[in-house]
Amino acid sequence: MVNSQDLAEELWAMKLGLKLLQERAKIGSYWWPYISNLPETYSVPIFFPGEDIKNLQYAPLLHQVNKRCRFLLDFEQEVRHILEDLKPDDHPFGGQSVDASSLGWGMSAVSSRAFRLHGKMLPDGTHNYFPMMLPLIDMCNHSFNPNSEIVQQQDAGNLKIPIKVVAAKVIKQNDPLLLNYGCLNNDLFLLDYGFVIHSNPYDCIELRYDGALLDAASMAAGVSSPSFSAPAPWQEDILSQLNFYGETPLLKVSLGGPELVDGRFLAALRVLLASDMDTVHKHDLNTLASLSAEAPLGIANEVAAFRTIIALCVIALGHFPTKIMEDESLLKKGVSGSTELAIQFRMQKKYMIIDVMRDLTRRVKLFSSKEEERAQG
Repeated sequence: MVNSQDLAEELWAMKLGLKLLQERAKIGSYWWPYISNLPETYSVPIFFPGEDIKNLQYAPLLHQVNKRCRFLLDFEQEVRHILEDLKPDDHPFGGQSVDASSLGWGMSAVSSRAFRLHGKMLPDGTHNYFPMMLPLIDMCNHSFNPNSEIVQQQDAGNLKIPIKVVAAKVIKQNDPLLLNYGCLNNDLFLLDYGFVIHSNPYDCIELRYDGALLDAASMAAGVSSPSFSAPAPWQEDILSQLNFYGETPLLKVSLGGPELVDGRFLAALRVLLASDMDTVHKHDLNTLASLSAEAPLGIANEVAAFRTIIALCVIALGHFPTKIMEDESLLKKGVSGSTELAIQFRMQKKYMIIDVMRDLTRRVKLFSSKEEERAQG
C-alpha cells in the first residue's frame, strides 16, 4: 500500500496529492465535482520544457526544479513497485497507472491550491499545521494587499473545523476576492503556484559566502586591503559565531527582500573590513547584523561594506546570460507561456538586484556627504 505517512514532512504537497489522485480514480467520489474542475495542467516549472527550465537562468531555482523532478521520477518507480503485485480490489488508484506526470499533477494541484491550517495545540503553546484543500476558497487570487482573509475556528476538539473567508475591508461589487498566500519570494511563487509577482518586495537572490569572491568584489569596488580570504584569528572567531566557519557552516546568504542585506552577511563584512578588534568587540552581533544600526564601526567601514555588496551585485548580474533589454525584446516577439514565465522570473531577479544596488548607492552617497561635512567642519 502507498503510505503517504512515509513521505518526509517537507513533501506535504505530495502526501495530499496522493489522496487527490486516489479520489480522482474512485468511481462516485464525493469530491469528483470539485476534482473535475481542477486544471488539467499547471504552469509550474516541473512541467516546463527542458529549454525553458534553462531559461530561468538562476541556479538556486534550477536546483529546486531538478530536485523535484528527480523526486517524481524516483517516486514513480517506488509507487510502481508497490502497486504491481496488488490485487485489483486493493489497488488504491482503481487499477490506474500512476506515473511521474500524474504524481506531478497531484503535487502541483495541492501546492497551488491548498492552505496550511493550524491543528492541535502543542505543549509549548504553538500549533502544528496541516494542509487542506478548500473548494471555492481556493479560487481566491493572491495579493500582498488582500481584501479578504481566512478565519479558522479555534476548536481543537471539533473534527469539522469551521473555516470561512471574511472581508478585511469594503469590497465593491464585481471585485475579486484576494487573499495573501504568504510573504514569499518569486522562487516559491513560481515553484508552487506557477506565477511571478512583479516588484515583489519579498524577492531576493541567494549567494554563497566565498572569501575569494568577496576579495575580488572588494578590490573591484576599490576597497583597500581586503582580508576575506585570510581573516585574522579574532575575525575568524566572530565568523564562527556567525556560522560562516566551523564544521557545518551555513554559507548561504541573501540580498533583497525586506532585510535588503542578510544580517549575518552584513555583520561578516563589517567585521572583516575592520582593523580595530577593540572597536568591533564593543558591539554585539545583533548590532553588527543590523542595517538600521547606522555605521556601528564608522562611516569608512560602512561605505566599504556597501561598495563590496554593490560589486557583488554587479558580479551576480553578470552571471545571467541575457540582459534585461534582450529579455524585453524576446517578450515583445511573442513566446510560449512557459518561456514567458521563465523570462519574467529572471527579469524580476535582475530588477531586484538593481534595486539593491540603487538603495546601497544612495546610502553610500549619504554617508560620503556626511563624511565631507564632518571634514569641512
